Amino acid sequence: MKVLEFEDLKAEDSLLLTFDGAFDTQAALECELEPLFQMLEKYADGWMPDVIEGKRRRKYARAAIWKALEEQRHERGATIGLYRTKWPALSMTLRLYFSTTLPNLDILLKVEPLSFFAEEKRCRQLVELVRAWASRYPVSHALAHGLADNQLSGAPNFGREMQTSIRDGFDKIYEVFWLNVFGPKLVEAVGRERMLSTPAWRVEELPNGSVLLVTRPTPADFASDEAREVQAHAHAHLRPDLNFDTVLRTLRERSAALVPVEPRFHPDVAPLLSRVVDSLAIHERQRKIAEFNEWRPPEPDEWRPAESALPPDVDDPERARSHYSDLAELLVALLHSKVPSVFDSSPESLTDVDFHFWQEEFPRVFEREHIDAHAVPAIGAYLGEVLVHHLGGQWIPRRKLEETQVLVGHRVWLPFVRAPRYMRSCQSLLDFSLTQLYRVAERHGA
Repeated sequence: MKVLEFEDLKAEDSLLLTFDGAFDTQAALECELEPLFQMLEKYADGWMPDVIEGKRRRKYARAAIWKALEEQRHERGATIGLYRTKWPALSMTLRLYFSTTLPNLDILLKVEPLSFFAEEKRCRQLVELVRAWASRYPVSHALAHGLADNQLSGAPNFGREMQTSIRDGFDKIYEVFWLNVFGPKLVEAVGRERMLSTPAWRVEELPNGSVLLVTRPTPADFASDEAREVQAHAHAHLRPDLNFDTVLRTLRERSAALVPVEPRFHPDVAPLLSRVVDSLAIHERQRKIAEFNEWRPPEPDEWRPAESALPPDVDDPERARSHYSDLAELLVALLHSKVPSVFDSSPESLTDVDFHFWQEEFPRVFEREHIDAHAVPAIGAYLGEVLVHHLGGQWIPRRKLEETQVLVGHRVWLPFVRAPRYMRSCQSLLDFSLTQLYRVAERHGA
């Protein structure tokens, strides 16, 4: 049963909902959680999960939920996932912690795209869902907001050390999001009267002493100046120690950081840079696109004019070429499970290899001794084999690998010189990418 992965969609912002609550372990688990799923089924307007995942995936049904929880349950807790097979994409994780002083019921929910929540009626349903959950389950804090802006806010640590953040949680008003539920302790810390007088679209005291606060009818336009002013007024009201103009300026800076930037990457490395950008957290992408638009990789200089090529100096050229093929196979053996296209020895596989090494931070993570002894020769041979098979290149064997050449058109290329430069650092993977050298060789070999 294939669920809709966020990676399957065009990279867009998502709605993030987090709910940090508690539940009664003295009650039967099914009875305690039944209301949670009843409310979900009632209010999940157009984004209801249709798949439950425990040890395996099942079609959404109450029986499947209880089975998944049974499968995943251990002494300390249980975790299950809920997903969709159709647009919009949903990733929802329910975590139960039994061993804490106050047993936790935590929900992390993402729906993509955020634009799905541009309709006010659908957003009202979402607000009612959170209200119902927060009224039924004691909550310390809950929020719903655009994922990218949530990340820019510094949530959930807000500049604190991880252990401090885990210990203290949302112990003061670090941020006001589109939708907020503040638990009784936080309400009392701020002052109930002050909190209930917050200038916002909806402020409601819940039966258990929590307060629901929603800044505007919809979250999709959170970056608009009107939305930012409301957000800043609410935050400054709840935190009199903060300056409204300073809060608003920070929010406007976050909006500016999320304005879409049109990619204008160097054409020789555009396929690689696009992959790099898509792998970044959504809030980092526009800044990185702007950075890559200005960046130009060094022009490859690992070549000589064909008339200056060094002649073969090996006793058995065919044996040498077979050795290069064997070296290239070492790279295939190293990467085949994570980069299946490496079997193709194609221009596209070079980009896949570039991206894999960059994503894995290979030059930083692995021991330099092993990189230089094993990875570098394999990479140089693999690059040379692609030049041979796709550009009609010819190996010119030499006893020293760094002198070995591949003749393409009017140039000879030095793949075993490129490889150590490439593996020097994570930035070198971009500066001296295999993708770029192939593109330049292709252009000059035409």
